[in-house]
Amino acid sequence: MSNTAVDVRTDADGSVVVQPHGPMGTDCAAQFRRILVHTVRKLRPLRLIVDLGDVPAVDPINLGTLAALCDLADDHQVVVFMENLSAEVATQLTAAGVPPQRFRAVGQPAVG
Repeated sequence: MSNTAVDVRTDADGSVVVQPHGPMGTDCAAQFRRILVHTVRKLRPLRLIVDLGDVPAVDPINLGTLAALCDLADDHQVVVFMENLSAEVATQLTAAGVPPQRFRAVGQPAVG
């Protein structure tokens, strides 16, 4: 991803954490989507956490990807949470159809 790096790690409890860094624009959409789909369909963790703490902005394509992720994960029995997102990103995700119960630690300012 040109301006956005993505770290993927597995926590001790088996949760997979996907953590993008930087603004999420169209230049990173395809690779970000591939990472999320691969994680849900192939790795199938019990829990997938998308940590948006280092993301100052999310474009409409990536908002749609995150909204679609919730449905895909439900189909594969993977619980999805989005953590450390700013109030602005939380509002955008809610407008895109992501249920607020998927959010943890909302309202923190994004770094960047």
